[in-house]
Amino acid sequence: MLWFILVLLFVGFIIGAVARFLVPGPDPMSLFGTWALGVGGSLVGGFLGYFLLGADVNDGPVQAAGFIGSVIGAVVILLALRFMDNRQGSAI
Repeated sequence: MLWFILVLLFVGFIIGAVARFLVPGPDPMSLFGTWALGVGGSLVGGFLGYFLLGADVNDGPVQAAGFIGSVIGAVVILLALRFMDNRQGSAI
């Protein structure tokens, strides 16, 4: 069980780091933020795969995405965070 948790932490961090590398620009995030981006990207990638491809319909809408789906989900989250940050900065 401990190894599983350590692997999830490591893979989440790697996915978040790859997403931050693919989207150029400043992202002031801590290591925890990078890890959370990777884990959130995995969830978003799983939802996108479920809704767009309809694959593994028996597993339900919450499923583990593959590495590529996780990175795509993390990029989507990162772009959404930047969009919301830009809107808040220029709202007034």
